[in-house]
Amino acid sequence: MKFIDKIITYLFVTLFFLTPLIFTTNTSELFEFNKMILIYLLTIFIAFFWLVKMILTKKILFRKTFLDIPILLFMLSQIFSTIFSLNSHVSFYGYYGRFNGGLLSIICYVILYFAFVSNRVSADTILKTTLFSSVFVMLYGLPGRLGHDLTCFIASSGRIFDNSCWSTETNIFNPAERTFSTLGQPNWMGAFLAINFFIGIYFLLRRIKTSRFAFLEFFYLLANFSFILFSRSRSALGSVIIGLVVLLTYYLFSFKKRFLKTFLFLTLVVIIPIIAFKTGVERIDKYIVSPTSLFKRQVSLKAVLKNEQSVNSGVTESFDIRKIVWKGALDLGFKNPLFGSGVETFAYGYNFVRPVEHNLTSEWDYIYNKAHNEYLNYFATTGFVGFFSYSSLILTFLALMTFRLYGKNAKLSRSTDILALIVAYFTILFTNFFGFSTSTVNLFFYLIPACVIVLLDSGKESREGNSLKAIDGYDVFALLILVLITGYLVFATFSYWLADTYYASGSNYSKLAVQDYQRSAGDLEKALKFRNEPTYEDKLSSSLAYLSVYATYQKQNDLAKKIIDYSIRYNNDTLKKFPKNVYFLRTKAKNEYLFYQATSDAKYLLRGLDALKQAEDLAPTDPKMPYSMSIYYALLSDIESNKVKKDELRDLSLKMVDQSLLLKKDFQEAIVLKKELLSKYK
Repeated sequence: MKFIDKIITYLFVTLFFLTPLIFTTNTSELFEFNKMILIYLLTIFIAFFWLVKMILTKKILFRKTFLDIPILLFMLSQIFSTIFSLNSHVSFYGYYGRFNGGLLSIICYVILYFAFVSNRVSADTILKTTLFSSVFVMLYGLPGRLGHDLTCFIASSGRIFDNSCWSTETNIFNPAERTFSTLGQPNWMGAFLAINFFIGIYFLLRRIKTSRFAFLEFFYLLANFSFILFSRSRSALGSVIIGLVVLLTYYLFSFKKRFLKTFLFLTLVVIIPIIAFKTGVERIDKYIVSPTSLFKRQVSLKAVLKNEQSVNSGVTESFDIRKIVWKGALDLGFKNPLFGSGVETFAYGYNFVRPVEHNLTSEWDYIYNKAHNEYLNYFATTGFVGFFSYSSLILTFLALMTFRLYGKNAKLSRSTDILALIVAYFTILFTNFFGFSTSTVNLFFYLIPACVIVLLDSGKESREGNSLKAIDGYDVFALLILVLITGYLVFATFSYWLADTYYASGSNYSKLAVQDYQRSAGDLEKALKFRNEPTYEDKLSSSLAYLSVYATYQKQNDLAKKIIDYSIRYNNDTLKKFPKNVYFLRTKAKNEYLFYQATSDAKYLLRGLDALKQAEDLAPTDPKMPYSMSIYYALLSDIESNKVKKDELRDLSLKMVDQSLLLKKDFQEAIVLKKELLSKYK
């Protein structure tokens, strides 16, 4: 069985090395989607070899741990929340664009946890692997910091070697100001590096015990903290500072002889980068005078925000927006107190309770698919059952680790090493409070406890009974079934990835800058052949609606009618499955307007109005709903011949635009529309 043990170990090594690094430029989401696909595939293979091992040894190889019940109760809560979800498809697979957090991903993480503790996987090997991976993450992000982002170079096939491929609307996607490397966003990179910072300390403390100077660990931590500063992630920075205080405080009281050396090491690791690169927090940076700078661009996060405000007044501070979203998350949780709106359905449920003050922020028109607080997100989407089971999982680990490490029978020689890993786990809890988990971070959320358990119980597991047994016909049959199931799952996962590449291509062709709706529809149809995904149907319905207008302009009226029928069919299919999806209703309203443009048939405007009314009932604080209704009523009044009805429609048009302005007084499009209507109806 040693051969299978090695394979499982290699698969875990691959998982931890590649997940932070992997991305592609031909998918709809460059980073998270590809990381989740990798996690799915490696979970399948790890589970396969684990089960093969069980079949060949004729033994159930399942190691019990103190986290078994909390983990299984948490997963059970997610299953019930998925069953009662307002969108069970999203709850199972995850929100399309985020992917991590759906029931399927949670099942994978749980399988990985039990596979890790139940097989002979070396925790130290995995921890060293993730440090090695983080070095490559930092190296990849370095050119972007200097204005030559490698992702831009790859995406442009070598034509561009600067940062111009990223949006300049926000500093979040400016690698020179906030590094994100292969993680996708600066805060995600900061969270990943904060975890690895304390994993680095885990090895540093081991080296200090031997009284040897830890050159390698010292320079790694120096680089790691520098890149945390480059990410300008305040939550990551805060988690590291608090974690260091906890660690050094314990070291002061438990290991006074080694405290001075440790304190000096860790203080230098933090102070040197802060002096060189500052923190990005203006209240701190104003007291720091940098003697030199290794990089030309030294702009704090606050300065960047101020610069943006000078260009685009009214940019709302991110924490102010978070407070509004958190209020909505609480309202959504209390609206569905038992199991929430459904796993990963925040993007849809938030519309039901969206605070009206959100309309006065600079991000009023953004889709918030997460609550930007992991705990409130669980409360909103999985209710009290999900929130308490998630909290219990965390508290059980922390409480029992405290007892195991610092109880009467604890071994003091191991306690500080393990404490470094527990502090690494704490950084996840801290950064998740101000954000949400990603695929990479969630790996650590489930597998840092697994590593700690393996390290604490090393040498205790029984090595007996794992020898190869004689294989009989039942074993061959079981292996055959397992191979077939594994093959199907691998094929389904690859099909998922391939479908997304067609979806990405179709979405790109439908952009205003391209407007090749024929090619867009063709690629989206290919995506649907590989995977039945409502997101693809919705996009295809929209592309076909635009295509119908083009067909009409080319005097192909019969073709336009057929295209309209196809578009309606796809849109109706999504709404039949998910009638409470505000975004699908908005697609329907927009499609009906395009059908009216193609045919001049008023029935499409009436159907579009009906869709907007349904959407308004679901999202009563969205100013775009009455604004769009105002346009529809104005169009209907233009073609109405009866004077009484014409006046009624005009009044309704003015009423709706006023309602839109009540919800958002600075809604520029509505202000312009009202002026046009008043001028027109004089």
